[in-house]
Amino acid sequence: MNIATVPVSEIKRDRRADGEGSVQVQLDPSMKIGNAKVFAIYGKGGIGKSTTSSNLSVAFTKLGKRVLQIGCDPKHDSTFTLTKKLMPTVIDVLESVDFHSEELRVEDFVFEGYNGVMCVEAGGPPAGTGCGGYVVGQTVKLLKEHHLLDDTDVVIFDVLGDVVCGGFAAPLQHADRALIVTANDFDSIFAMNRIVQAIGAKAKNYNVRLGGVIANRSDATDQIDKFNAQIGLQTMARIPSLDIIRQSRLKKATLFEMDDSPDVRMVQNEYMQLAARLWAGTEPLICQPMKDRDIFDLLGFD
Repeated sequence: MNIATVPVSEIKRDRRADGEGSVQVQLDPSMKIGNAKVFAIYGKGGIGKSTTSSNLSVAFTKLGKRVLQIGCDPKHDSTFTLTKKLMPTVIDVLESVDFHSEELRVEDFVFEGYNGVMCVEAGGPPAGTGCGGYVVGQTVKLLKEHHLLDDTDVVIFDVLGDVVCGGFAAPLQHADRALIVTANDFDSIFAMNRIVQAIGAKAKNYNVRLGGVIANRSDATDQIDKFNAQIGLQTMARIPSLDIIRQSRLKKATLFEMDDSPDVRMVQNEYMQLAARLWAGTEPLICQPMKDRDIFDLLGFD
C-alpha cells in the first residue's frame, strides 16, 4: 500500500459532517479507544506542545496512572525527552513489512519511556502527500489489535502545529478533552482561535470538548486573559519562561528528571496540579471563536 494514498474503502466522507462545506475523514466506530481518558494537545507550531505533553504524561504516572503518549508529527520528536532518542514511527515500521500489520510485534512501535510512559510516534506521510488522519487511524488500529489500550488510563495525543485540516484534526475524534497550548502573544492566540473553531466543528459529531488553555513560556497572561474572557475559555496552567525548560530539552529529559531547584519544583508542581485536575474531570467549555479582524482589534495595548 502506498502511504501517499488513502484507500477509499477506509474513508467515509460527509460534506456537512464537521462544519459547513467540510470534507472530513470519518472515524470508524470500531476504532474507539475505550475506557482511557483521552486528551489532544494542540497549539501553534513551536509553542512547546511536545514539552507540555511529555511533562504532563510523567505527571499522570506520578499519580499512579498508566499513560500512553502518541506523537502525531512527521518529525517524530514528541517523545524523545521520555525515550532519550528519536523512535521509529508507525508508518516506518508498517512500510518495513509492506503494510502487513500482522507481522509487527508490540516492541516494534511502542517504547517505554521515563517513569513507565508508553511512547508511540505515529509519523506522517511525505510532505504534500497522503493524509494525517489515515496515519492516526492506522496507529489506533494497531494499538487496539495488540490490546495495548485495554490497560491504559490516559492517552495523550501530541498533534502537529496549528494545522486543523481534516487529517490532523483526526485525534479530536478520539479525545474527551482538547487542550490548547499558547503564549501571551498575537500569533499564538490567533492560532488558538482557529483551533477553537476546529474543536467546535468536531464537537458536533464526537465527544470531544474544549478543556482549557495551558499558557506556556508566559510570565504574563494579560493578552490570553483578554481573549479567554471574550470567548469563554479558561487557563488551566501557566508555565513561565524559564531557562531550565530549554535546558531540559537539550538534556533530552523531562522537568521531573532535572536537578532540584525552586524553578524545577515550581514547574513540576504546575504539571502535577494540571494532571490531578484533568483526572478529576473538567467541565466542557462552550466557546464562540472570534472573527480574524476582531482578534486584531481586541489584542494589544490601549
